Amino acid sequence: MAPSPETPACPMCGGTRLYRDGLRYLANGSSVQRWLCRTCGYRFTEKNLNCSNRFHHASKVDRQILNCADALSSNCQGSCEASSGASSARRAVQALAEVESRGEKWAAGATEKPNEVEVKGKIIEFLWWAEKQGYAKETVRGYGSCLRALMYRGANLLNPESVKEALAKERSWSANRRRNVINAYTTFIKFNKIEWEKPKCKVEKKIPFIPMEQEIDTLIAGSNKKLAAFLQLLKETAMRSGEAFNLHWSNIDFERRLIILNNPEKGSNPRIFKISQRLIDMLNALPRKSQRIFSNKTINSLKATFIETRKRIAHKLQNPRVLKISFHTFRHWKATMEYHRTKDILYVKNLLGHKILEHTELYINLEKAIFGDTYDQEYHVKVASTPQEIKALLEVGFEYVCEKDSLLFFRKRK
Repeated sequence: MAPSPETPACPMCGGTRLYRDGLRYLANGSSVQRWLCRTCGYRFTEKNLNCSNRFHHASKVDRQILNCADALSSNCQGSCEASSGASSARRAVQALAEVESRGEKWAAGATEKPNEVEVKGKIIEFLWWAEKQGYAKETVRGYGSCLRALMYRGANLLNPESVKEALAKERSWSANRRRNVINAYTTFIKFNKIEWEKPKCKVEKKIPFIPMEQEIDTLIAGSNKKLAAFLQLLKETAMRSGEAFNLHWSNIDFERRLIILNNPEKGSNPRIFKISQRLIDMLNALPRKSQRIFSNKTINSLKATFIETRKRIAHKLQNPRVLKISFHTFRHWKATMEYHRTKDILYVKNLLGHKILEHTELYINLEKAIFGDTYDQEYHVKVASTPQEIKALLEVGFEYVCEKDSLLFFRKRK
C-alpha cells in the first residue's frame, strides 16, 4: 500500500506504521515533523518534500516489541509484582531498564546525547536497586531528584570530576541540599563501583522558628477542610508531615481518641498519641475515598495548597511571620510547648520518637529563650475542698501542690 501524502514511508524498512514524534525546529524558524517507525524503531525527520534528500536526522532506536516472545518473561514478572502491591512506577522502571541498550551508537543529530542515554539507564538501575535494598520510598525519590539535578546542571554522572565541577559552580543550593546531593551521588557511584573523593560540606545548625499559637490557629482556621485537619494533626501530635500524610483510617481509635503510628520516618520509634475531640470531629468530616486519611496522590499537592493558603493569610493579616511557618514548624512548636508544660525532656523525646536524647536537647534552649527564667513563678493557683472541685481542676490541667487547713492547693503554669 502506497503511503499517503501526509504519512511518509520509513526510509529503513519502507513501513507506513509511524508515530508522530514531535517537531524539529530549524535555524530559519521553520519546523518539520519528526517520525518514529513502529515496525523497526527507526527515527527520522521529514525535511522538505521538494528536496531529493527527503529524510535527514535519522537514528535507530533500541526497542523491544513488548508483545513478542522475548518480552513475555519481563511482562509476567511485572504482572506478578503488580499483584503483590508493586507500583506502576516500579514496573515502568523495570521495563525501561530491560529494554534500553547503552551499547548502541547513536547517529549524529539524535534527540539525546549518547552519555545522557547511558546515564539515564544507570540511574534507573540504581533506583530500582535501592528500592530492592529496602530504602524508604522518600529516600529513593530524593536520590532520583538529586541525580537529575546534577544532570540538569551539565554533570556527567559517570565522571566524578565533572560532578565536582557542577557542585562548585552551583551557588543557589542550601547547605542541606548540597549535602543531600553529595550523599545521593556517593551511593550512586558506590553502586556503579566508581571511586571518588567526597567533597567537604559543612551544614551549620540553625535555631528553628517558633510561632505563637495564635498564628498557628489562624492558619488552621483559614485552610480548607482537608488541610485544616492535617495541620491540626501536626499541631497535636508533632508528627513529621510524611508520617501524618501516610496514616490510614485503621490507625485511628475513634472511641478512645488515639492515633497509633507504627510506620515512623527516619528510623524513629513508633508512637501513640491522645488527640482532642476537635481533631476527631475534623477527621470524621473528611470523605473516606481510600485507605489513607489524606487521599492526595502525593504530599507535594497538599504542600502546594498549604503554601497558597499561607501566602493568602499572611497578606490578609499583614503578618510576614506566617510565611515562615512550614509543616515541620508544627513539630518544633509542639516539642517546645510540651517541654515548657512538663519540664520532662524524656517525655518530649518519646513524643518526637527520637532515639538519641541529644536531638531533643535543642528544645530546652528554645523554651528558655522564649519563656525566660521567671516561668517558675508564673502560675494560676486554685484551692479545692470537695471532690467535685478537685476533679474539675485536674481535668483542666492543674497539678496538686500541698494541703493545709483541710484545703487542697493546685497550680498550673500560665
